[in-house]
Amino acid sequence: MPTNAPLVLKDRATPQVDHTFNPRDVVGSVATFTESVDGVPLADRRIVLSLNRTPTRVKAIAKFAIPVVQDVVVGGVTKPTIVRTAYAELMFNFDPATNTRERDDLVGFVHDFTKWADNPIVGGVIVDLEGIWG
Repeated sequence: MPTNAPLVLKDRATPQVDHTFNPRDVVGSVATFTESVDGVPLADRRIVLSLNRTPTRVKAIAKFAIPVVQDVVVGGVTKPTIVRTAYAELMFNFDPATNTRERDDLVGFVHDFTKWADNPIVGGVIVDLEGIWG
């Protein structure tokens, strides 16, 4: 069982920047990690990791929520406000009979799948929000 520790993830900026998501809490088998943005809790970026076991499936889920916050003036008072949020949910869904190699291969496929520069189809759909044709 892994020990709860900060997650350090790189963004896609040039140059890339490390973002540290610190453990916030663990409730049951659900762990929440947050990255503080400008000290405003409303703007915290979140990752939630969970594991769910049933007799026929084992699901490992990672959920990301990346809000964009701007200062908005309401009645002469400036306050931070979420103007939009990007979400991603990654679910690995395994038969309990799978072995470590099979699970690791799937993780490797997903890892390579997310390398947009190496796969213009995936980058076009997910990053550029273009449909697939042909």
